[in-house]
Amino acid sequence: MRKLLTLLTAAGLLAGLAGVADAGESGLVWTDAGPVRGTVTADHQLYQGIPYAAPPVGNLRWRSPQPVTPWLEPRDATKPGPVCAQAGGAGSPSTNEDCLYLNVTTSSRHGRKPVMVWLHGGGNSYLSGDGFGTRRLAVQGDVVVVTINFRLGFFGFLGHPDLPDSGAYGIEDQQAALRWVKRNAAAFGGDPHNVTVFGESGGAFDVCAQVTSPLSRGLFDKAIAQSGGCSMTWPNNGVIHGFPASAPFIAKDKAEADALALTKQLGCSDVACLRALPASAFTAIDRGPTPIVTGNRVLPMHPVDALRSGRFNRVPVIWGNTRDEGRLTAATVPEPFDYVDLLKQAYGDKAPKIAAEYPPSKFGSPRLAYGAVLTDGIWACAQLADDRLLARKTTTYSYEFADRTAPVGYFGPLFPPGFPPGAFHASELAYLWDIPTFDLNAEQHKLASQMIGYWTRFAATGNPNARGVPTWPKYQNGTVHSLAPNDIKQVNAYQEHNCDFWASL
Repeated sequence: MRKLLTLLTAAGLLAGLAGVADAGESGLVWTDAGPVRGTVTADHQLYQGIPYAAPPVGNLRWRSPQPVTPWLEPRDATKPGPVCAQAGGAGSPSTNEDCLYLNVTTSSRHGRKPVMVWLHGGGNSYLSGDGFGTRRLAVQGDVVVVTINFRLGFFGFLGHPDLPDSGAYGIEDQQAALRWVKRNAAAFGGDPHNVTVFGESGGAFDVCAQVTSPLSRGLFDKAIAQSGGCSMTWPNNGVIHGFPASAPFIAKDKAEADALALTKQLGCSDVACLRALPASAFTAIDRGPTPIVTGNRVLPMHPVDALRSGRFNRVPVIWGNTRDEGRLTAATVPEPFDYVDLLKQAYGDKAPKIAAEYPPSKFGSPRLAYGAVLTDGIWACAQLADDRLLARKTTTYSYEFADRTAPVGYFGPLFPPGFPPGAFHASELAYLWDIPTFDLNAEQHKLASQMIGYWTRFAATGNPNARGVPTWPKYQNGTVHSLAPNDIKQVNAYQEHNCDFWASL
């Protein structure tokens, strides 16, 4: 009997037999690898720390994700899995490579639900799928929410010449998680044929990768990218102050040259030596955001080229930014604040022209002017470039989160006294997730409810519009849906963010 159960579990034939009907009382759900027991409340169930792939350790470091070993006894799913190995630049250092786990939250209402798979931010170098309170999104939207961990930094994105098709292991982890969702969504009350992948910041870069990867075809049905896309690049100090110019994606030849330099830096001559090093040898090196390698089987071409050529997964999309993306970076520049010197570091001989277009007198201070430069020149106009390319081939909705009084929460210490944060990078997250220290007032709670309605209605139908919220038209000619308390409207973001000027550069 035990052998039969093992075979059935490995084949995925037991997934869904218990399902959420049994979970409503016992918290027990059978996945295709074995049973898990989570946390049951009056309006939702939460299952944490479920392995979706084998631990990528030892010889599995820098290999595509492998299947998990099935289990028979109920697995405790009341705590999240470990944070993936990463440098401490974002406050969550870890050397744990056994980290390919996911969390599932489902509302207690009956019926087959849309599934939303979250790709966390952190520039593919930091953070994890934990820390995002999922109850409000799952319960109000009546959806299944899946948050995942995936390999980061050198572990997820090393493009070495001795590793064929390397440099996108983190993206492959996400694809393995999406395949897990396809196999197991029904067991948690979800519809495996109605899956939305969504992410913010680094996670939005990953959404771009999934939309343009041929290996993702059929794994999801809709996509949402929040504050990050395919067309974005940044100059020196542009995203995290103190780090050089970069981009979310890097060509294979450049990535391989960087990997060989790293190999030499760490005293190695081959991949076998690199695999023998402890994780701490890599997490001791903080290089800021980690680019995803293109020119491999995961991403055969740069995502922008995929959008231009129409060779991408043509699912309906929501693509958007916050109104003041660059203020978070501008806030972290130490005093003395030299606006002209920062522009020279970032833009070289174009700096005088930019300084004339963005004079501090126009914005109220040099720091605010710099924030506007970063917002327009790095974030907003690149997002609109993506919108234009996407809208040619698929249903596209574009937005701008514009609550300039959004709570700062734990970001508060980053903002100097007297410097208004505005709708800074990541400020919209507290409107979709329950995040400690971000306290919304009554009007902001209303906006949060409207946004959850848009997001989950889109997940259900591919159209964010529903009764009771202002109509959100499809993207057209630089006009986007502006989201602010009691002020949801259409705005011309192309003009608002001075994109003609940036195109002229």
